[in-house]
Amino acid sequence: MRKIALVSGTSNHQLSKKIAHHLDIPLVNPNIVTFANGEIYCEIEKNVRGANVFVLQTVCPPANDNLMELLIMIDALKRASASSITTVMPHYGYSRQDRKVGPRTPITAKLVADLLTVAGATRVMTMDLHAGQISGFFDIPFDNIYASPVFLDYIAENDVLGDKTVCVSPDSGGVERVRFYAKKLRCDLAMIDKRRIGKNVAKVMNIVGDVNGFECLIIDDMIDTAGTLIESAKALKKEGATKVIAFATHPVFSDPAIERIAGSDMLDQVIVTDTIPLTPEAKKVKKIKVLSTAEILSKAIHRTFNNDSVSSLFI
Repeated sequence: MRKIALVSGTSNHQLSKKIAHHLDIPLVNPNIVTFANGEIYCEIEKNVRGANVFVLQTVCPPANDNLMELLIMIDALKRASASSITTVMPHYGYSRQDRKVGPRTPITAKLVADLLTVAGATRVMTMDLHAGQISGFFDIPFDNIYASPVFLDYIAENDVLGDKTVCVSPDSGGVERVRFYAKKLRCDLAMIDKRRIGKNVAKVMNIVGDVNGFECLIIDDMIDTAGTLIESAKALKKEGATKVIAFATHPVFSDPAIERIAGSDMLDQVIVTDTIPLTPEAKKVKKIKVLSTAEILSKAIHRTFNNDSVSSLFI
C-alpha cells in the first residue's frame, strides 16, 4: 500500500501540527541541529523508504536559514529512499525577485526553483504566489493554492460587507486577483496607481475607480513593511472611503510594519493568514486578525496524495 508521511521543518511548526491534525496523520519532526558555525544538520528519525513525503516548511525570517533547512531536509529524504518528495511552502521565499529589474541583477525566484529541484523535490506546493510566472520556472509539477476560500468564508461569516463595498487592488499587478474577489462578492473594483521611489518605498499617485462613501477591502498577497498599505489607506480615506480593511495572505511584517499598522488611524483592520507565524509584538496588535490555512492545505495534500484534482477546491 502507498504510504504518506508529513515532515515538518522548524519555521512554522504550529501550522504543521494543524495540518497533521486535519489529515489525522502523525507528524514527523526531524532532528535538526544548528552547529556553532551556523551549519544545519538534519536526521530523519523515522523510516520513510517508499513513502510519499510532504515536507512542510515556509520561507519566512530568517529566510535564508529556513530555505537552507528545507533543502537539507529534502536531500535527507531523497537519501532515505522516499518515493516522492512534495515540498509544501505556504510562503515562497524570494518570490518578488521574479524578473530582471535592471542590468546585472538576479532572478532569485528561478534560483530557488532550481535549488529545490536539484535537492530532490518531485513536486512543489505553495500559496498565493506573488507572480504566476514563477510556476514556469519549474520542470516538476507545481501547485499554487489560493487563500481565497479562507478569506471569503470569513467575510461571509462575519458580515464584513457593507451596503456599499469596493475591492481595491494596491497596484496594477494585483488587479486579476482582486477581480476574482469582486466577482465572488458581487461588488465594484478599484485600483491604486502607485510608483516605486525606492526599495520598500511606494508613493500613491492616483485611485482608479469610485471609493467615495464605500467600505474598501484592500486585497494583496503579502504585507512586508506596510508602507504601501498605510499610504493606500490614507489615499482611500482622503477620497471619502468610510472604512478600510486589508486582506493579505502572507504577514511578512518586516520592521517597521507592526509600528505602522498599530499607529495608523486610517486602517481599520488587517486580516492575514498563518502561512507565516506572527511575532509576539504582532500578536498584541488588536486590529490584526489571523485566519488558518491548515484546512485548505490539508485538503490539497490529501488530493495530491490520492491523485485527485486540486484546482476543483477553488471552483
